[in-house]
Amino acid sequence: MTGLLDALFATHLPVLPVLLALFTAVALLLLGDGGGQASHGGAQLRRARALSLGSAIFGALLAWRLMTEAAGGALTVYPLGNWPAPFGIVLVVDRLSAMMLALTWTIAVPVLWYASGGWDAHGRYFHAVFHFQLMGLSGAFVTGDLFNLFVFFEVLLIASYVLLVHGQGRERFRAGTHYVVLNLVASALFLIGLAVVYALTGTLNMADLALRVALLDAEQAVLLKIGALVLLVVFGLKAAIVPLYLWLPGTYAAASAPVAALFAIMTKVGVYSIIRVHGVMLGPDAGHAALTAQPWLLPLALSTIALAVLGALAAHSLARLAAYLTVASVGTILAGVGLFTPEAMSAALYYMVHSTLVMAALFLLVELVASQRGEVQDRLQPANPVAQPVLLGLMTLLAAASVAGLPPLPGFLGKLMILESAALTPAHAWVWSVVLLAGFLTLVGLARAGTLLFWNVVPSAHAPADAGSSWRLTSATLGLLGLSLMLAAFASPMKRYTDAAAAQLVDRQAYANAVLGAQGGPTAKTTRPYQGGAGEVRLPGDK
Repeated sequence: MTGLLDALFATHLPVLPVLLALFTAVALLLLGDGGGQASHGGAQLRRARALSLGSAIFGALLAWRLMTEAAGGALTVYPLGNWPAPFGIVLVVDRLSAMMLALTWTIAVPVLWYASGGWDAHGRYFHAVFHFQLMGLSGAFVTGDLFNLFVFFEVLLIASYVLLVHGQGRERFRAGTHYVVLNLVASALFLIGLAVVYALTGTLNMADLALRVALLDAEQAVLLKIGALVLLVVFGLKAAIVPLYLWLPGTYAAASAPVAALFAIMTKVGVYSIIRVHGVMLGPDAGHAALTAQPWLLPLALSTIALAVLGALAAHSLARLAAYLTVASVGTILAGVGLFTPEAMSAALYYMVHSTLVMAALFLLVELVASQRGEVQDRLQPANPVAQPVLLGLMTLLAAASVAGLPPLPGFLGKLMILESAALTPAHAWVWSVVLLAGFLTLVGLARAGTLLFWNVVPSAHAPADAGSSWRLTSATLGLLGLSLMLAAFASPMKRYTDAAAAQLVDRQAYANAVLGAQGGPTAKTTRPYQGGAGEVRLPGDK
């Protein structure tokens, strides 16, 4: 049995996270989850929770195993149906995709643990839809061609539509309507952009595209740039950058806490797509189409930071404050990406991991605080004192300090890396000014919110509400904050990983050799040491 499992993992590991999420979702649909019951303790719901959480833990283990393999330099290619690229569909796991996969499933575990405290019983099939969302996220991070990126985009978006309105409510339906309409328009633009790219290159395989775009003449390159900029609009909407971010604050503020926490990774799919398309395929070696997004990306990123921080200062609720800070974090990541250097890319990847973890924790923390403030909930105005002022106050202080970038927390380290990488670029003055000023204003906004939530309280004769004091809810939030702190404790190995990931991204030829040369078996692995050294190709059965 052990040998069978080892063979399964060795051969089919890249596709297992996608299939695990799919099969778990189907099993949960067949099982029924007991959602909407008056009691949260129904046997059917308990079984669904156990299956869902167990699957998420197993998925996290699979993702971390993939990341461990990728850390050694292995670039794993999985041709579905054993059809060779570029004619067949391939899944590709390199350092970046493995990191994003591990981040997704790692966040899913505490978020599901939190949701099992009661949120999953507010509507039907929460756990099934949650795993369909994980399927879409996992597929988007491991797919090796742009059309299947579109397919997995649609899977995760359809699931997100349902999760957004889970538990119902007028505000959620209103935000959901805007969210659906915008994403339907984006999906249409996505297809238009893909059609332009395919018409000019004859392929949508990422590795094949990375080679073919450099061969286009100047006239063809102009048309390709148009298609690429259409894709930038699509990915910018998903990532929520200026001027396409206005949908996010209201949407994330209206969603339930575990849904908003999971959505913290969803904006990173847009960032990931920008990195793959504009940072790699249309990078410096793309001939006449090289650096198509360079004149646009950095100004848009810095504008996103500035406007998002102003929105956070003007926010009247803690949920909208957290949502605007999510937008600001996306802008900070893209500021690093927009410098188009390996050092800045590495810094952006480090900061992306931190910001995703801390923003997911902050969305859970919003509900913990709101549930103890009575009718005022998370609105930033004086209210009754919370039942756990010390615990929630310290958690809020920790999250706020990391988001603002105070030393020695990982938010500070990530921003410092981005500033250092910008120091020798022509845009260094703009990057330093915007990032530092935004950090200061973020600290001001969070300090104002903390003062209103924990100090400027209204004396009450009634005992503080303890609806959010469940150990399950607090442990899930503390778990995410703890994971964020580990990025500071293990900053050196994590930085080495992101350095290697950035180096692997710019090695277009190695990526193309691995993908287009994946023949003779279900899985091919290319191990290419960086910092010098010869490449080695390993196929199944090699010793």
